[in-house]
Amino acid sequence: MKNIQEVFDELQQIKETKKEIMKEYRDSLANDEEYTEIKEKQKELSEKKKQIETMIQQQMGSRYEKLEKLSEQIKELEQMISDIAITNIMEGKSIEVKDKYDNDYEPVYKVSLKKAN
Repeated sequence: MKNIQEVFDELQQIKETKKEIMKEYRDSLANDEEYTEIKEKQKELSEKKKQIETMIQQQMGSRYEKLEKLSEQIKELEQMISDIAITNIMEGKSIEVKDKYDNDYEPVYKVSLKKAN
């Protein structure tokens, strides 16, 4: 089994290669006239879409505000679930969660690395 440094180095090399190829790809797209025209049309349609969304949000008024508040509550509760689960795991406790249909849920762990200062 490879050690973590070897795998990390391989990942960094692959990311660098991907970055180089993506730059070539974007340059090729930028030089294509048809792509540029379609991108401009897309930008115009996107602006029209935003205008319509803003109009509908204003029409909905307090219902839309409630939607935004509910989205924030969901984020906060998901973070709270994560914090509670990590605390329970660190204390050696098991985690058992069921929904209203009696479906079992289990925690999913993810480790990522970020550059240290």
